[in-house]
Amino acid sequence: MSDETAKGTPVRERGEAEAVAAARRPADLVRVVMLGHVDHGKSTLLGRMLYETGNLPEGKLEQIRAVSQRRGLELEWAFALDALQAERNQGITIDAAHVWMRVGGRQYAFIDAPGHEEFIRNMVSGASSADAALLLIDATEGVSEQSHSHAYLLRLLGVGRVAVVVNKMDAVAWSRDVYERIRDEFTGYLHGLGFETVEVVPISARGGDGVRAASERMPWYEGPSVLEVIERFEPRRPPAHAPLRFPLQDVYKFDERRLLAGRVESGVLRVGDELVFSPWNKTGFVKSIERWNAPDRPYAVAGESVAITLEQQIFVERGQIASHVDDAPVETDVFDAQVFWLRPEPLRPGQEYTLRLTTQQVPCRIVRIREVIDVATLERRQASEIGRHQVAEVTIRTRHPIAVDDYSELPATGRFVLVHEGINAGGGVIQVGNYPDLRPQLSGLKSTHIYRTHGRVSREERFERVGYHGRVIWFTGLSGAGKSTVSIALERRLFDLGYMTYRLDGDNVRHGLSADLGFSAEDRREHIRRVGEVAKLFCDAGVIVLVALISPYAEDRERVRRTLREGEFIEVYTACPLEVCEERDVKGLYAAAREGRIRGFTGIDAPYEPPTDPEITIHTDREPVEHCVERILDHIRALDAAARR
Repeated sequence: MSDETAKGTPVRERGEAEAVAAARRPADLVRVVMLGHVDHGKSTLLGRMLYETGNLPEGKLEQIRAVSQRRGLELEWAFALDALQAERNQGITIDAAHVWMRVGGRQYAFIDAPGHEEFIRNMVSGASSADAALLLIDATEGVSEQSHSHAYLLRLLGVGRVAVVVNKMDAVAWSRDVYERIRDEFTGYLHGLGFETVEVVPISARGGDGVRAASERMPWYEGPSVLEVIERFEPRRPPAHAPLRFPLQDVYKFDERRLLAGRVESGVLRVGDELVFSPWNKTGFVKSIERWNAPDRPYAVAGESVAITLEQQIFVERGQIASHVDDAPVETDVFDAQVFWLRPEPLRPGQEYTLRLTTQQVPCRIVRIREVIDVATLERRQASEIGRHQVAEVTIRTRHPIAVDDYSELPATGRFVLVHEGINAGGGVIQVGNYPDLRPQLSGLKSTHIYRTHGRVSREERFERVGYHGRVIWFTGLSGAGKSTVSIALERRLFDLGYMTYRLDGDNVRHGLSADLGFSAEDRREHIRRVGEVAKLFCDAGVIVLVALISPYAEDRERVRRTLREGEFIEVYTACPLEVCEERDVKGLYAAAREGRIRGFTGIDAPYEPPTDPEITIHTDREPVEHCVERILDHIRALDAAARR
């Protein structure tokens, strides 16, 4: 088939135009989050709207009347919602619930977000996907601290369209003064946050006044009703023209293929695109785009969940973000952010949390609180901690680099959640600031205008020739744990069995390749990187290379693993109690460290992070060397046998 149309427009360009047009087409569904303090009437308003729009199922109105009468209540519209029984008993909403209804020919999903103090953290997940918001204020109570908090959180989460509903006007005798006082106070606050258009609608949800049409009881109000405001809400357009961001949700093996599944958060993804997976910068070309129960197309647009296959088999994993090579996200382990804190205990610098951004998850620490922002007055001040429901500008450092964007440019990859002890503790948005992009460092390329070349001997041909794959056997453990002893014995055994093998010992490498490096954390990281790169070259040549390094940090070892194909990196944890390692110490290093003559010695005054899921663990304090060697050999043989099948 020709790659050109009769009019000379390339097929690829036509596909792009179709994709972008599809992404910009008005969607039928609008998501609206409902916010307000407990008992301000969100559920009542939702129930009344179901009735006013004809969305109540047949017989539901009679059921509501019956339930209300049994409980000695007037007609209670909140019972229209299929809510939790506990919610009905307590009279408060305790979990976000979606209420679906059709308004003016368009489908709406109303997210009834909790307003009670104990359940505010559930609101984060409810609001983060919303196109617009209805924020309820009780006319008898006026603007509360939580009203400010909810509004600030909406702005932080990127919900750009907000309408304010002043409920229970019947309880203030339909007072115009009360309405205008609330309107003026709160619209001024919302404009200060950056919201441009704000409608403030006075209603009585229970009586239906102002819900569908203007109320005769409030002739002084000439604005739209709640439903008229809702009909003006538009869905957020998927950012098809923005740079491609495709976070990986999971990797599946299916029919000898590896399917990389995820959701296109922005941009357009096409067959034939060259992608870079951040962090760690592996690249590959898109071979196919797979869908489930959807038309087959050679492209996917923002908002679509798809899977892709690549021309080359490379090791990538959940959490990485695919992008086009020439417009990739920033890779960093430090950035500025604005955070909103939800936990009763304050957020303090130095405490470790888990940061979740799209499908990435990484430990992090707050290294500096720059300013705390008073959400009621928007005033800024210095502080040493962040209290519950406070907003602050902070600097965050992650344990290892992640891929991010500035929130102002790409919200989906610039917004994160902080997790503490398994609970969503806060949320925030990223301001990349002046911190450097680590991509050149992580890719290892400091020169420009250099290109990879590929030889004519493939990995599979080497396997056919010798009957085994090149691999990296990485021994990690404390000094004196037996890494060198076992690796020396394994090298001899492999060679006697006909394998091409070579051993890279940490001390030996420091006599040459790493002679210019010391033992600082930075130098150790560079030492491991160099050894890993050399090991990879040996592995590509079909050699089984044995690396014996303390390599105390898990992330440094994982970085080496990520440079290799799946199954090529075998981590061997040489487990041995510290006291046994000290007994074996013929060099006297432990004694010197305990006496303070050596600083930063692993196991004494520097940490060691044991592997959490190594391929093999050997206990050299109770397993003979020969037994350890045979266990590793069995693992290698099993991998090669599986490759032959």
